[in-house]
Amino acid sequence: MNHSDIIVVGAGIIGLAHARAAARRGLSVTILEADTVPRGASVRNFGHACITGQTGEFAELAAAGRHQWMEAAKEADFWAAPTGAFVVATSQAQMAILEQARTEKGAAAIDLLTPERLGAAVTGDPHARLRGAVGGAHLTADLRVDPRTAAPRLAQSLSSASAIDLRTGVRVGRAADGRVETSVGTFTADHVIVCTGHQLPALFPELAAEAELVECALSMTLAATPEHIRTDAAILTRTSLLRYDAFATMPAAEAVRDEVARSAPELIAVGANVMFGPRPDGTIIIGDSHEYGRSVDPFIPESTTDVLLAEAACVLDQPTGFAIRQRWQGVYASSPTRPLLVETVDERTTVATVATGIGMTIAFGLAERTLTALRPSLRPAA
Repeated sequence: MNHSDIIVVGAGIIGLAHARAAARRGLSVTILEADTVPRGASVRNFGHACITGQTGEFAELAAAGRHQWMEAAKEADFWAAPTGAFVVATSQAQMAILEQARTEKGAAAIDLLTPERLGAAVTGDPHARLRGAVGGAHLTADLRVDPRTAAPRLAQSLSSASAIDLRTGVRVGRAADGRVETSVGTFTADHVIVCTGHQLPALFPELAAEAELVECALSMTLAATPEHIRTDAAILTRTSLLRYDAFATMPAAEAVRDEVARSAPELIAVGANVMFGPRPDGTIIIGDSHEYGRSVDPFIPESTTDVLLAEAACVLDQPTGFAIRQRWQGVYASSPTRPLLVETVDERTTVATVATGIGMTIAFGLAERTLTALRPSLRPAA
């Protein structure tokens, strides 16, 4: 009664992408989720697929899943837009990073902008300039999705498919050899894919320990979008250039690290990646800081938020500050040694955890790769 071709443990965006990839191959799928709706990393982030900012394997996965995001948005009726992203550069050292990354990625991927073109693109006013900006770039391949609705609506859409059985409020105690023991009984499958993110230690503590898996907590804020900001694209800043590998590995990055350390050491102290994610309802997500630990403190110092909002106000030329609507703590899995933790635990169990902050970016590409690797051992149910 509880057998399916695939069981996916976890209904965050990584789990949902794997469930969708399996169903598209004609496989029957059961999704087991402890919460009633997605509440973790998949809804607490910027809603930014930072495709251009990736290198190597992550760049391949991000590019492979880009069209899947747009298809999933149509299927599940959530907002997604191929807007790209804008980078605001406030020094020539930051422009040097963008120029070097453009050489690596190509002019089609990174369009360098004058201060005038940047101001016009972000504000919609051809005569506007962002205060302090010396230029910037448009990252053409990046995507925006609404993190508040993407995972919940995708889960709802998948649960309406006849081949997918979504079980919420189900706590998993053990997964091995095609058997999953839960709070509501035992489920079996030809293969089990575990996508529980930072909660992986509860099921596979030895694997999590080997990967030095910890939690990363983020300070996030929702505000009314400033009236002069008229873009749906994500907006990245100088600290973003130090977080994403396509920029942070450029030779000019060291000068920007020194620059930020001298002029704004408080940003370094909180692990800042000051960026913005506009949402279609007229609000904008502002973040974020980074704090790491085996079990992070749920309490966010107001001083951390003050640091982020002060930098945000400078970048967006908002001297009066922001009309704050909400604050929350984001969270995701992080590993210093295995940022992509994909492990065959046994012949019928695979762990798929993105242990860095790009789960939204590579979810669909990773799912396609996982299911392709499993395909020889799986056949659709008769």
